[in-house]
Formats: sequence, structure tokens, C-alpha cells
Amino acid sequence: MDTRKDIEIRADIERFIRAFYEKVKADERIGIIFNEIVSINWEHHIPIITDFWESILLDNPVYQNNGMETHYKLHAMYPLNKEHFEAWLSLFEGTLDEMFQGNITELAKKRANSVASLMKFKMNIE
Repeated sequence: MDTRKDIEIRADIERFIRAFYEKVKADERIGIIFNEIVSINWEHHIPIITDFWESILLDNPVYQNNGMETHYKLHAMYPLNKEHFEAWLSLFEGTLDEMFQGNITELAKKRANSVASLMKFKMNIE
């Protein structure tokens, strides 16, 4: 019997984000970005990225930053490519599937794909 529930509250999103970034940091394709290229204070970053996903999944407008600006700076330091986005999406969706199921979970996958597509478009990544 499948006991996964849907994403319902901020704590669900934060738990997902923490698990997801643990996988990202260990990933041979994109881990370098998070471990060496960008110096990330994870205890500062996790609440911010949780705000972002809470805003677009639970319709609670708590995210007040410009996520594109941060990624433009990263792209200038370490050019991102299609494979980076594919790895990110694969880890994102895989972590979601391990932890949750339901309508908000499926919305998270759609929104992640939209975010990745928009970033690739704005950064001229094919």
C-alpha cells in the first residue's frame, strides 16, 4: 500500500527541498555547481527556496526575491547547459516521486519544468 501523501503545507516543501538538495550535492553532473562554484549557506538558502516553492505551489506569496538574477550570475561564472537542467529536473522529479503523490506534487513537476524552460530560454540555452 502506497502511503505517500500530497504536498500540503510548508513543512512538506521544506522536507522535500532538503532531501532534493542532498541529492543535488552528491550528483556528478551538477553537484560541482553547488559544492564548488557557488558558496551556499544552506541554512540561509533552504528557507528562501522553500519560500519560492510555497509561493507557486500553495499560493502563499512569501517569496520576494528575483530568482532569475541569481541564476544569471551563476551562468556568467559557470555556463549552464541543457544537461545541467535535465539533471536538475530528473533529481527534482525523482525526489518528489519518492516522497509524495497527488495533485500538488504533479503541479510541482509542471512548475519545475516551466521554470527550467524559462531559464533556458532567457539564457539562450538550447
